[in-house]
Amino acid sequence: MLKIHQLAPWLLAVLLAPAAQAALKVGDIAPVFKTPAAVAGKAFDFDMSAALKKGPVVLYFFPKAFTEGCTLEAHAFAEATPQFAAMKATVVGMSHDDIDTLKRFSTEACRDQFAVASDPQAATIKAYDAAAAANPARADRISYVVGQDGKVKFALVSSDPLAHVEQTRAAVKQLMAR
Repeated sequence: MLKIHQLAPWLLAVLLAPAAQAALKVGDIAPVFKTPAAVAGKAFDFDMSAALKKGPVVLYFFPKAFTEGCTLEAHAFAEATPQFAAMKATVVGMSHDDIDTLKRFSTEACRDQFAVASDPQAATIKAYDAAAAANPARADRISYVVGQDGKVKFALVSSDPLAHVEQTRAAVKQLMAR
């Protein structure tokens, strides 16, 4: 459990962080990709095309594994993963971290609930215009909901890690209600 004095530096960073803009807008075609990923500490090849055949994909980009905000976000997505699964949605997080780091993160922070994908060359990060302005090799905190038709249905740029979980869940729920 985080104490208020532990949240203070993170909250200050959230409040002072420059706003970013996602280049991919609702209706844009989402780039497909294959990349190393991990779930429950085991590596596999994540294939966006294959995931979309099963249902919508919640693709969230995060700056760095094991940092305070990213761990908080992973915990929240882990808790919400059964709700996403009930709506046939796949959750996958993506960062620039190497696969060995993400194997540990998938167990410790993601609680074995969803996959985290490695993008060491930042190719997918760039394709989704999710690069951080201050460090283009790192991802910014951006989430997308991609429909089975391969189009972006929802995009969120926010430094608030919990907003990504709440708003993508609402977007998937709305998408499934159509």
